[in-house]
Parts: sequence; structure tokens; C-alpha cells
Amino acid sequence: MAEPVKRYSRPALLAALGLALVACGHAQGQPGDAARVPGTSATPPPATSAAPSGPPSLADLDPCALLSPADRSTAGVTVVGKPKTIGAAKACDWTVPATFGVTVTVDPKNGVADLEVARATGTKTVVGSHQALRVADRKAGDGTCAVLLGIGAGGSVQIDVANTTFSDTAQACRRADTVAGLVEPKLP
Repeated sequence: MAEPVKRYSRPALLAALGLALVACGHAQGQPGDAARVPGTSATPPPATSAAPSGPPSLADLDPCALLSPADRSTAGVTVVGKPKTIGAAKACDWTVPATFGVTVTVDPKNGVADLEVARATGTKTVVGSHQALRVADRKAGDGTCAVLLGIGAGGSVQIDVANTTFSDTAQACRRADTVAGLVEPKLP
């Protein structure tokens, strides 16, 4: 099917032709000469990016920015996170006094398969659009749980929760699942 022919009014065609002539005249003028069309500026508009930037890379993520104030409220975290480093990976730690702590680690160099996990403690799962592994030693009942999110072929985001009483592993896993669900949509 052929596209319809666009019709322009005679004044619009004359204005376009006039702008083209002015532009041609400017191209033949002296360097630095500016062609002025009434109602326009001699300064060109600032350059804009042709395509919007995509999601940030894993290496560019700030782990402390992955939980907004609303997210922290949803997860029961009443404190601001403190940046830290675990090995070469960036991390953020939120410690709710006398209750529990959460650490989110962003590791662009180690995927879930690269992390050391005791055999009987990991359960495969999916969080949003990411494959994940929930890690908890329910027999130990030590009040710790982690959700490890796989990011691409070789990266991961790890959510570790520890109850200060070192008991109630099921509760620690519920907290880790909640935080993982809040963080996951912000990941590449």
C-alpha cells in the first residue's frame, strides 16, 4: 500500500524554501557569519542524545541506592544503609538494632555458579525475571538466609539477612525474599 502524499500549504512551502536559501547562503558566507531568520536564535540548540540510555551496568550500580525509603519501609528496615566492600565487590549494610541486618552485595565478576554454596543449603528459584538461588541451612536454624540473583553470564546481586537472635531461619528467608523482590526490578 502506497503512503499518502503529504500536502503542504503554499505559505509553508515558501517558508521552507526561504529557510533552505538562507542556509545555503550561510554555507557560502564567511566563517563565523550567522544567518538570522526572524524569531530564531543564532546559537544552535544544545545537542541531545538520539537514543535514551539503557539500564545501568551492574558495575555502575550503587547497592545503597537499591532500597529506596519506601522499599526500606516495606522490608521493615528503619535505618539508612552504610556502604562497604566485600572482597572487590560493592555492598551496603543496613543493621536494624536488636532485630536483623541486611547486606546487599553487587558483584559484576562472580555469577551465582561462581559463589561457594554448601550443597544441601541452596534451592533454585526465580525472582522477577532473574534466576536465583535461596541459601539457608534450615537444620542449623541460625537465623540467616540469602537470595543470590544471577545477572547475565557472570554477575550477581546477593541479599544476605541475619536475625540478631541467630534463630528463626524461616523469618530470615521471608525478609531476604522481600528485599530481593524490591531490588530485582532495578537490576540490568
